[in-house]
Amino acid sequence: MDAVIFDLDGVLVDSERIWDEVRRAVVAEHGGTWREEATRAQQGMSTPEWARYLVEELGAQLSPPEIATLVVKRMAARYAEEPPLIPGAVEVVRAVAKRWPVAIASSSPVILIKGFLDVTGLPVGAAVSSEQVGAGKPAPDVYLRAAELLGVAPSDCAAVEDTTNGLRSALAAGMAVYAVPNPHFPPDPEVLKQATAVVEKITDLPGALGLS
Repeated sequence: MDAVIFDLDGVLVDSERIWDEVRRAVVAEHGGTWREEATRAQQGMSTPEWARYLVEELGAQLSPPEIATLVVKRMAARYAEEPPLIPGAVEVVRAVAKRWPVAIASSSPVILIKGFLDVTGLPVGAAVSSEQVGAGKPAPDVYLRAAELLGVAPSDCAAVEDTTNGLRSALAAGMAVYAVPNPHFPPDPEVLKQATAVVEKITDLPGALGLS
């Protein structure tokens, strides 16, 4: 293993529920109807993908660019108040970065990734949003790009993920996958079985990686 690539939402920040709250509110305010499967369907989607989903599948009466702007603006306001950092996550990334190059491969917009890095000051060698690549998770694009920026072969990378689509993305990229299952949106058990290791919480990751 020559590098470790972290997902952001659900792994380093407890933001999946905030994304859900904000999207639900915006859809309701603009004439759409939330469906039971909508939360899981959107996990891992890039901004253009979930914006189209809110309009085309849930019926929000805005254009995809308009709804994306509105949702991201509200998310940025939440982050500005205080990023919902998962306890111990920042310390874990710092510990891992002392041994290997680290990167972030996230479905969050660039502005939110930047906000997180500005607050934490983490020593990240690359940070990629699925906005910047061909497709969001479960496609492997964002992980492949992060590995490319680090100058490491995907097969020599470990990925840290929490949701079904995130796990599928990292697996499709050919990486060793360390799963930290999201307690609010547990991943598909069949997909979880394919992980190299499963840890209960992010603070258990250094041990799984052999750092302690």
